[in-house]
Amino acid sequence: MMLPNLPPTGSEGRCPWADHNDLLRDFHDHEWGEPVAEVGILFEYLVLHTFQLGFDFPVVLKRREGFRELLANFDPERLARFGEDDIAELLLNPRILRNRRKLEATVLNAQAWLRLRQQVGGDDQLLAFFYEYVGGQTIDSQRSPSNPVPLSTPQSEAMSKDLKKRGFVMTGPVTCYNILQTAGLVNDHLLSCPRHAECAALAE
Repeated sequence: MMLPNLPPTGSEGRCPWADHNDLLRDFHDHEWGEPVAEVGILFEYLVLHTFQLGFDFPVVLKRREGFRELLANFDPERLARFGEDDIAELLLNPRILRNRRKLEATVLNAQAWLRLRQQVGGDDQLLAFFYEYVGGQTIDSQRSPSNPVPLSTPQSEAMSKDLKKRGFVMTGPVTCYNILQTAGLVNDHLLSCPRHAECAALAE
């Protein structure tokens, strides 16, 4: 989520990338880094970060409601049944990022998600499954300007390797780390950022 040539901190102590535009500021202030308690939200982040590949995240966020409407409200059971005709229709709709490989990846990942959910025994266990990558609880990275956010970590590399073995696609270490950050499995807010303490409290 880092952007180049940013000051050490943003307005009101925020993480500096949040000041890039209003869309990112709202995402930062109300969502990014909050520990997920619903597995459906985690799947939504998986879809969004799949489409982020090659784009700045605001490009994806701007189309989020279009994705929500056209991708079955991020319902993996419905997405898993999408076929070639559905993808062909989506490729004509400018409300989303029209990329065949990413749309096909979304369907494949929905199918892999359902298999994984069955293997682990349901949604509650599925959420716990992802928390296992961070040792069962949110990692507080204690970020500061002198301790910048990396592109990936050993946790995201392990997650990427495991998910690919389970049939997921477009889930490289960087994408997996973006998911861990967004879903609050890692708290990468700067210590100076008001959201750091708020997200840390939610993780307790």
